[in-house]
Amino acid sequence: MKLLRIAAMLLPILFSAGPAFAGPGDAGHGHTSFSAGEPGNPKKPFRVVEVTMHEGNGKMGYTPPNLSVKRGEQIKFVITNSGELKHEFILANEKDNLKHAEVMKKYPEMEHDDPNAKNLEPKAKSEILWRFSKRGTFEYACLIPGHREAGMTGKITVK
Repeated sequence: MKLLRIAAMLLPILFSAGPAFAGPGDAGHGHTSFSAGEPGNPKKPFRVVEVTMHEGNGKMGYTPPNLSVKRGEQIKFVITNSGELKHEFILANEKDNLKHAEVMKKYPEMEHDDPNAKNLEPKAKSEILWRFSKRGTFEYACLIPGHREAGMTGKITVK
């Protein structure tokens, strides 16, 4: 019952939050647009980029902290959480991630089931295939309260 109340509170927020969450799509859970591009096509060529999430000495981060991508390029992110805490990887522009981070402060246990986001338990691994269809500067970030503030962001430059 508690989960149903939380879901009822979250739905209006999720659909009013803008491109970080995108608008409602087809029946179910479809997004229509994302600020950092679009889900990739596994039948087309892609480059593999391994990203490691970590924490220690009061800091959190990703390795690599920066990435350069060509417009139209597909990247298969192989994401590993090498830390002892749960982390997430969310692809978006900074504005959208900051807006999303504010929602996460209200609902810190929010789970993501989006093509541009993964939640990872400690020592877990996952993948995202993404096509960067837009030029600009984007980021991957952990929006769990306190994690971004501890340095958990990575920069992606799409040329």
